Amino acid sequence: MNKTPMPPEMFRHYALGLEAGRLEARGNLERERTESILRRYLPAPPAELYDVGGGTGIYAFSLAAKGYTVHLLDVVPDHIEQARRRAAGGKDAGDTNAANAPATMEVGDARALPRADASVDAVLLLGPLYHLTERADRIAALTEARRVLRPGGLVLAAGISRFASMLDGMARSLLDDPQFRTIVDGDLIDGQHRNPGEHPEYFTTTFFHHPRELSEELADSGFEGADVLAVEGPAWLLPRLQESGDTEARERWMALLERTEKEPSLLGASAHLMGIGRKP
Repeated sequence: MNKTPMPPEMFRHYALGLEAGRLEARGNLERERTESILRRYLPAPPAELYDVGGGTGIYAFSLAAKGYTVHLLDVVPDHIEQARRRAAGGKDAGDTNAANAPATMEVGDARALPRADASVDAVLLLGPLYHLTERADRIAALTEARRVLRPGGLVLAAGISRFASMLDGMARSLLDDPQFRTIVDGDLIDGQHRNPGEHPEYFTTTFFHHPRELSEELADSGFEGADVLAVEGPAWLLPRLQESGDTEARERWMALLERTEKEPSLLGASAHLMGIGRKP
């Protein structure tokens, strides 16, 4: 297939270095909930995992430290360079997590994976789907994930909610900015998120899924039993959850998020969605 070129503004956005720092921040709800989902759904170590679009390796290093064989791939060369520096520096500095680095780290495109058929037990697509703004490209990435999975293997694919900008705008008073209101209007029409001014807090060229669309794309790519889960649920709109040092209260909140993660009426209120499907 003819692949749609990745937008240059996406590379400029990630060159700012905001993403890795955001996920590494103490108490980050997206990361904590994503790790919870991975613990519950991934096969046990030493299963072989393919972290496609894994950025600088936020999840890949953690999973490798747990005994998984992890292969990291990302379309942004600087992300892979940062992962390689982390692996090298971690080994030299005695960083246990970094010393257990991914088995491979390479630049590549989710729509054309440089791996053999049926060669991994699970594929993580925690970034590619929302950066592929055309449905045909998202289906291509999911189809490639299915190709490299062994029979019975899982794909875990993240999407951003169609309503994320609107809710974020309400929570942080961003709707006072006419430019942001224009962005929200576009999101709500068709999920095509555009940030022509390249404001660093307004993200970059992406596609925001309706929960139903993510489920349909998994099914149309040949996956069975597709589930769509709310990652943060509505809790991402409550700063006190991430800032709280009350461990017992946080555990209660996290238990409620897990309990309601499949509730259809709440899915769209989550900033991120997680689609999970199994290869027949």
